Amino acid sequence: MSEALKGPDGALRCPWALSTEDYVTYHDQEWGRPVHGDDALYERLCLEAFQSGLSWITILRRREGFRAAFADFKIAEVATFTDADKARLLADPGIIRNRAKIEATVANARALADWAPGELDELIWSYAPDPTTRPAPKTLADVPAVTDESTALSKALKKRGIRFVGPTTAYALMQACGLVDDHLLDCVARSAP
Repeated sequence: MSEALKGPDGALRCPWALSTEDYVTYHDQEWGRPVHGDDALYERLCLEAFQSGLSWITILRRREGFRAAFADFKIAEVATFTDADKARLLADPGIIRNRAKIEATVANARALADWAPGELDELIWSYAPDPTTRPAPKTLADVPAVTDESTALSKALKKRGIRFVGPTTAYALMQACGLVDDHLLDCVARSAP
């Protein structure tokens, strides 16, 4: 059933968070906490896209490498990346060297550079479901991979020229950025501020 399990400190946590200390820290301090700001959401969108097909721990452990490689995910800076920058990224061992994902990251920055300040934040958060309509999941089986909202968010982003953001990636973004609270009912992080 994968209910909340006791962590090293005795507190109950989502089972996925207990495999490494990196996961415990990420789970307790970041995952499911509200994230706002265009650059911050762009970073999460990019990292979720890079995670596609991989384990999140692979991305989490390379996050600082990604930040260094992609100018701290400042949309205005990444939008100016050239073919030489893309070649540099393809040779960077500090990130996932996937040509399609690198191309999408740069193309997405170029698309977002034309948006008004706060527009990405507003668009993404407009798809947050009413939390009173979502019961707290008791087990991992209660946590969806895709929802109507993530499908709609994916379509809205694609319509605006954003690439590599299918409904599953959009839902992972919603979870990571606090649009939904998928910490299990008994998880210590569910009631954390």
